[in-house]
Amino acid sequence: MEDTALVERARQGNRDAFEDLVKRYERKVFHLAYGFVQDRAAADDLAQEVFIKAYFALPKFHAKSEFGTWLYRIAVNHVKDHLRKVARKKEVSLEEIGDLPFVGADEVREREEMAVQDERKKVILRVLQALPEKYRTILTLRDVQGLSYEEVAGMLAISRGTVDSRLHRARKLLRKKMGPYLAPQGEAHDV
Repeated sequence: MEDTALVERARQGNRDAFEDLVKRYERKVFHLAYGFVQDRAAADDLAQEVFIKAYFALPKFHAKSEFGTWLYRIAVNHVKDHLRKVARKKEVSLEEIGDLPFVGADEVREREEMAVQDERKKVILRVLQALPEKYRTILTLRDVQGLSYEEVAGMLAISRGTVDSRLHRARKLLRKKMGPYLAPQGEAHDV
């Protein structure tokens, strides 16, 4: 069944129709959220919240765009709001850290390797989060999520050319900001 028919049935109160829409888009919405937050539990919660918002916003959907595009727009806005809230409260209490257990040498090496990989991911995420929102969003949608230029344009309600130019500027800015992390210490670097 087409999205438009399912949307119409869902508007009329058919929960099965909305459930079919959720099944159709749940993985994409989850992966979109995960691309921004890099945490499975948070991405799962955000995806559920997006579908709740979409359900209550169905009467406002007038099919000017595809249902998927409309849903992704809701998802992007919801995740951005979440990230703004998280950025405001970044403190961790000592009770949350807990006690550290004793570990053997092999496990220490393994944890160190994992820590290095995690630190690399954190640096990239931190640099990505430091970019202006329009660049962070476009990089996440195109390079992290792998959406097409047309999908990104539809989700952000901008032209394909704007996607292309913004993506170019975003990548250039990301390379510039990543420069200090990529060059060996004490050496000059060109970006």
